[in-house]
Order: sequence, then C-alpha cells, then structure tokens
Amino acid sequence: MRFKLLLAATAMILPASLAMAQTPAQAPAPKPAKPAEAATAVEGVTVTSDATAMRTSIDRRSYSVANDLSARTGSISDALRNIPSVEVDVQGNVSLRGDPNVTIMIDGKPSGMFNGDGKADALQQLPADQIDRVEVMTNPSAAFRPDGSAGVINLITKKTSKPGTTGSIRANIGPDGRYNGGISGSRRAGKLTLSGDAGYRYDNQQFSQTIDRAVLDTASQTFVESRQTATFKNKGGGLNLRGGLDYDVDKQNRLSTEIRYRGFSFDTEGVETYEGENLAGVVDRAFRRATTADMSRENVAVSGDWRRQLKGAEHELTAHVEYEVTDFSRDSRAFADNTPGVDEYEAYGFGSDQTRANFKLDYTKPLPGDSKLKAGVDLEAVRNDYDNYGARGLTPDGLIVDPNRTNRFLYDQDVYAAYLTYEKPFGDFTVQGGLRLEQVEIKTDQVTANLKGANDYFRAYPSLHMGYKLSEAQTLSANYSHRVQRPQPQDLNPYPVYQDPRNYFAGNPNLEPQETHSYELGYQYRKGPASYLATAYFRQSSKAVTSVTRDIGGGVLLTTRENLGESRNGGLELVANGRLTPKITYNVSANAFWNEIEAQALGFTGTRSGTTVSGRANVNWQVTPKDFVQVNAFTSGKQLTPQGSRSAMQMVNLGYRRKMNDKLSFVVTAQDVLDTFKNDTVIDTPLLRDRTERRPKVRAVFIGFTYLFGGGKQREPGFDFGGAQVGG
Repeated sequence: MRFKLLLAATAMILPASLAMAQTPAQAPAPKPAKPAEAATAVEGVTVTSDATAMRTSIDRRSYSVANDLSARTGSISDALRNIPSVEVDVQGNVSLRGDPNVTIMIDGKPSGMFNGDGKADALQQLPADQIDRVEVMTNPSAAFRPDGSAGVINLITKKTSKPGTTGSIRANIGPDGRYNGGISGSRRAGKLTLSGDAGYRYDNQQFSQTIDRAVLDTASQTFVESRQTATFKNKGGGLNLRGGLDYDVDKQNRLSTEIRYRGFSFDTEGVETYEGENLAGVVDRAFRRATTADMSRENVAVSGDWRRQLKGAEHELTAHVEYEVTDFSRDSRAFADNTPGVDEYEAYGFGSDQTRANFKLDYTKPLPGDSKLKAGVDLEAVRNDYDNYGARGLTPDGLIVDPNRTNRFLYDQDVYAAYLTYEKPFGDFTVQGGLRLEQVEIKTDQVTANLKGANDYFRAYPSLHMGYKLSEAQTLSANYSHRVQRPQPQDLNPYPVYQDPRNYFAGNPNLEPQETHSYELGYQYRKGPASYLATAYFRQSSKAVTSVTRDIGGGVLLTTRENLGESRNGGLELVANGRLTPKITYNVSANAFWNEIEAQALGFTGTRSGTTVSGRANVNWQVTPKDFVQVNAFTSGKQLTPQGSRSAMQMVNLGYRRKMNDKLSFVVTAQDVLDTFKNDTVIDTPLLRDRTERRPKVRAVFIGFTYLFGGGKQREPGFDFGGAQVGG
C-alpha cells in the first residue's frame, strides 16, 4: 500500500512539473552561452566551479582543495582533514561535527567504495590529486538522500571544458618506498569530448597498538587486568582509473557515459603479545601471536547520462543510470604460542560482494520571480553477500573449520524515492522547502542458520532552508532537515565475527534506523578578502544507534550495535578567512561541540554529557610570484563516546611549491612534522575498563612535480576564500 502511495506521489510530481515546460518544438531554446567556468551538476543542484573560493549557498558550503599542497601528494583522508567541520581519525573514519554517520559521494553520486567494511581504508589509500572541491552539507535539501545523520560530504573531481587536448602528469616520492602519481587528459573536438584519469598510490606504513583492560569479577568485586600490545606493517597500493565520453547530439541534448575502477590491496604482517592476570594479580596466561593478512577492495562502476536543455537557462531534464560492483576481502593466518596450553594455527577471513543499480530522473525549471522548482525520482536496488570463515588446528595443514566463526549472510535493500523542492525569493529573504518520500524494502537471510527477515517502511523527509540578506556584507541563514541512519548490512548479522582472540563483533537483527532532526542558524559577514561565518547547530536523534562493548567471559570482548533511546548534540562553529598582508592569507575554524547520551542501557545512571573543542588553521605565504609556502594544523579535543571517551588528536603539515613556468611546478610536503598523530579510546563502565592507544606512523616527506600539457596553465596557489553567496 505504501509503495502504491509513493508511485502515486511520483506520478503527480513529475507530470505536473513537466507540464510547465515548453518543449523546443513550441519555443526553440537558444544556444546556451559558454560559461566562464565549468558547471558541475550534482543531484539536481548546479554549483558553479571556482577553483580558489569557498562558497556558501542556501544548502551547502563548498571548499577548494585544488591548491592544498598536502592533497597533491596525499590521500582523500589527508585532503578532508583540512576541511572545516570534518574530522578524520587515525583509522581513517570520517565524522562531521563529531557525528561519524556521514554519507560520502563522488560528483553527487553514492559509491560502494565508501560504504561498509573497508571504507576507511579506501579513503586512506585513494589519491586526492583529482579532487577539485569538497562540498559539505550538514543539512542537505530533499533533493539528496537522507542517509547519514551528520550529513553529506561530496567530492567534486577535476574537469575541463577547454577545446583541444589538455592534461597533466604528476608524480611524488616519499620515504620507505612510498610513491604516487598519475596522468589525466581530455580531448574536445566538435561535439565529442573524451576524458580519462589514471593514478596509483603505494604506501608502506607501520602501526602500533596497546590495550590495557580490566574486567570486573562480580563474585569478588575485583577487577582482573590484562595487557595486549601489537605492531603491524602494511604495504600495498591503490589504483584509480576513469574514462568518460560526452557527446552533444544537438543544441538541446547531451549524452554522457563513464566507467570507473577504484581498487586497493595491501599485505599486513604483525606481532601481538598478551598477558592476563588472575584475581591475585599474577600473570597466569599469555600468548605471542604472529599474523599475516591480505586485504583488497575493488569497485567498478558504469554509468550513462542524458541531459535535455529545455527553454531558458537552468531549465533542464536529466536522467542517470548506473551499475556498480564492489568486492571486499580480508584473509588472515596466525600462529599463537600459548602459555599455558597448546600452540595453535588459525585461518580466518571475511568477504563481501555488493551490486548496486540506480536510476535517477531530475527536472529543474525556473519560475517567474526568480523562483525555482526541482523534482525527481531516485530508484536503487542493492544486493549484498557476506561470508565469514574461520578454521583452527595444531598444524598449518591440519586446520578444521570452526562453525562458530563460519557463516553466510545475505542482505537486499530497495529504495524507491521521489522528491520536490521549491525555492523562492521575497526581496532580501529566500526560502527553499522540500519533501522527499521514500519506500524502503529490506530482506535478510542468515543462510547458515536459515533465518530470514524483512523490514518494509515508508517515510517522509522534509527539509527547509532560509536566507536573509541584511546588507551587501551580511547574511543570515536558518535550515532544518530530517535525516536517517540505516543499519549497515553487517550490523544486522547476529553471528560473531572473529577479529582476534580477545575481540569479536556481532550484529543485531533487531536494530532499527536512527532518526535525526537537525537544525542550524548561521551568520556570515564578508568585506573585501575577509569572510567570517558563525553557525549554531543542534541535532536530536531517536533510536540512536551506537556500538556497545561487553565482556563475554575470560576477558574476551564482544562489540555489537544497539538502539539506545535518545541522544542530543549541538555546538557553535566559527570560520574566518582573510588576508594578513598582500602575500599572506589565512583560514581558521573552530568548533565547540556538546553531546548528551542516554546511558541507562550501558550500566550508567541517567545521562552522560561532555563538551569538545576542535580547530584547524591554514596560513599561506606567496613568497615570490613563483614560490608558495603553506602551513596547516588541526587539533580535535577529547570527545565523549557512549561508554567512555576518545582522546584529542593533533597534526601539523608543511608544504612548499615552486612554479618553474606555466607548465611545470615542483612541490615538497611534510606530514605530521611533530609526530603527534595518535589517539586513545577509553571504555569506562561499572563492569569494564579498557584503554586502547593507536599510533600510525604517518610522519613523512614527499617530493613531487606536476606537468601540464596541451592548453592548460598552472593555477596560482593559495586559499582566497571568496565569492560567498546565499541563495545558490
């Protein structure tokens, strides 16, 4: 019944919108004027590219990374660490204003590369040199999917519309055999444009971890302690390939197709040691465990687009179809020298295969009075197949499959969505309202246990954005959106997944989506090169989804996911950009974040709350017309978690660029120059105390070059955060 309602709503939205359009036969559309800069169409919202600006529109902020020197030699994670509102921890996990439930897209489209297991590794492995801008939408409009309670991060890739042949070659080399490089090019001739990119990144890094754990023995009311240390070495590479074709059939119609491959694989070697005490505080059990692992993640996507230019500017109909396949695997082998007990060999692994098919149809029409109507449908089908495997034995060739570690889980999700947004100015006041209707149909199948389930639901997700122009220099904004955090497939699989002898993860088949209501108030002041923004925000979530860790005996921990009632968080974010001297520019941001969690289900009395202050700063010095120096730093304060806290993180990076001519430039970057990047995660409950310190070795110096060929020229470096506007 709900699906029929959605189809009926879709039937009303699109025909009503299309009825207001005049076809070219009724009134031929004039040839669009050639824009000064390429326009990037994103989920029905068009943002004009300006490579040196930060721009604000009624529903987003857009930051340039084209001249971020650390992004030229680093990964996507490195680029995101320099973006206001965004945090990336030592494991590559991304959060927006303290909330880790973030949707990451590329050019307005979701990607299986950044979903599920291994998504953090993908962000740390894929190079950032083809990212031009990062759009941050903490309260996206109804034109976007509501997934991700924190909002959306949209990575806009570099594009060119210049005639002829243009392109670039780039290469960087670092310590320990680390290197990355790539080539990009495009060819535009008449109605046809061909473009492509190829990039490879090789890393060789070390990682250390220390765990101090104490579990309460309820009989004696004594905490039993244990210690675990580990060192790992990771080496491997990530490959990124893209090919695209655009063909202008006539003045009104453009056809496009694109194929992408993103993949990485790396090998890990590690040594772990463990010591556990008894009630008397004497070590009575220990092991030394050597491990090897192979991890890979591959993503292939093929898409096609049709764009129909109707009468007038920004009056268009677009269709997008895409098919995507993502494969992830992690296979490990280990040998444990146990004291007391027998030595043991292990083999265990995890694999996931995902296919995703997506069809989108978007319609945009300007209306009288500078109003704008947008409508569309978004249909997606996702199929997931998960395999967990485990075997143990006394010899490498005598492994016996462990049924407690081996299972298969299937997860299918279909989403049928339709949206409508309407934007209208009233003098200096602009309002945009939107509504998105979604029918979600989920099927699960725990094949090993022969347990099948289904969950179908219909939801409406409204959004509201308002902007008011106080003067030429000052604007106010207010917005609201209803967001959802759907459980990931593995979050619903009840079978324990083996991670190491002391840690397991299991899903929760009864997990429900988290619903979030998000509110913001903003103020912006701009005068000359200076721009100042202040944003107050508040989010309230029901059925809050969180990770819960418990002892299941013998000091072994099981982490699962649960709905814990309500959580509330909010804060104040400040962003300032400007010029200290004609040659020195700066941009700084700070975020004071408050969080409150209902923690009764975790063994606490009442609620838990805490405040975190974080910030980042970038200083850019154009020493000479050819020499450019950059310093950027960030700090993230101690943050509350449901069962404890996460410690502060800091990093300082340096960069230098030498422009030889309009074609060739050299760059040197130094990452984590003070060697301070690490973090501690603490669990402190009445029954469990656990402190885990993670320290990656990311300190490195990279030296590289970029060479442009064809009609390209080097852009002047620097962060001139200008061009701010309200109302899109």
